[in-house]
Amino acid sequence: MQDPLRVQLVDPSAFTPPYDRALAAALSRAGAEVELLTSRFLYGPVPAAEGYDVRECFYRRSAGRGLAAPGRRAFKLAEHLPDMLRFRRDADADVLHYQWLTVPGLDARLLPPLRPRAMTAHYVLPPRPGRRQLASARRAFGAMDAVIAHSEHGARRLREVVGLDPERVRVIHHGAFDYLTRLPDEKPLPAELAGAEAPVILFFGLLRPYKGIDTLLHAFRRVRGAELWIAGNPRMDVEPLRDLAAEAPGRVRFLPRFVEDAEIPALMRAADVVVLPYRDVEQSGVLYAALAFGKPLVLSAVGGFPEVAAQGAAQLVCPEDPPALAAALNELVSDETARQELGEAATRAANSSYSWDEAGRQTLSLYGELLDRGR
Repeated sequence: MQDPLRVQLVDPSAFTPPYDRALAAALSRAGAEVELLTSRFLYGPVPAAEGYDVRECFYRRSAGRGLAAPGRRAFKLAEHLPDMLRFRRDADADVLHYQWLTVPGLDARLLPPLRPRAMTAHYVLPPRPGRRQLASARRAFGAMDAVIAHSEHGARRLREVVGLDPERVRVIHHGAFDYLTRLPDEKPLPAELAGAEAPVILFFGLLRPYKGIDTLLHAFRRVRGAELWIAGNPRMDVEPLRDLAAEAPGRVRFLPRFVEDAEIPALMRAADVVVLPYRDVEQSGVLYAALAFGKPLVLSAVGGFPEVAAQGAAQLVCPEDPPALAAALNELVSDETARQELGEAATRAANSSYSWDEAGRQTLSLYGELLDRGR
């Protein structure tokens, strides 16, 4: 009987625990022996390990000091080089699969010599990368035997902007975050959002300028018979958004704070439409949460979003086009059948090409190709 393939997934700074853990579980179900090498996540609970091991071997001292500890970044920086050198010495697997490198330009020089190496390109480059950003991306991605993009859009950027050999680039879709649909400790809808009296349009996620919330609020002036919820941790001044909201005929409610995982199911289940009016994006964790809950989606035609819409799971609009966005929202708010059809398509996508089992199968197949090539 052949021994299972031994895989180490590496995310030193725990940038994407839900993705790391969902992929680890999928690879384990597919027959691999998986260990996740990471650090302690300080922003809340993470999904339980199902069929794989977790070793928190990075930044142990700075993580132990807690999120609010003074000088936490300096302590983490001081630990970085020793931890990377220890990892270089102790790595032991058939395949090393990197999710992130904390300092990409430096870390690409410190990686263990073990091959093959794969890396998931969760974020390729900014829309207009500077020279240093481009050099760092080329050094990090170029050190890999294969780089996984979540969309054809991301794959094109890896080939055409970063300059990777097309043979080393593979598209494997991000899975829908279905773990959110079965949390054991779901929390009720926050009091600020209770008692909706009309269909709910939900914008959820970090509040950042590139996400087009101002475009959404301009569009909502033209929407009738709905209320709009804007929920998420602000990384921008919210007051101008409140001023725009005051001009809308429908009710706009803000929940401008960090939303923990246990609160997400109630938000998603209460939403009739989820809208992501981004100006630019490669992918979105909110999108994969909405797919898991089978929510009708309205998306800007940017990044990998059109590939989701091509499966019938979303309506597309041009970015920064309030009239077009308003028309799409009005159509769905007034047509329950259209919402149901989009939601059913989202569920089908979450159970097929955007499922974790499919991502695990394709990733394991890629590992096999890399090992055969190495032999």
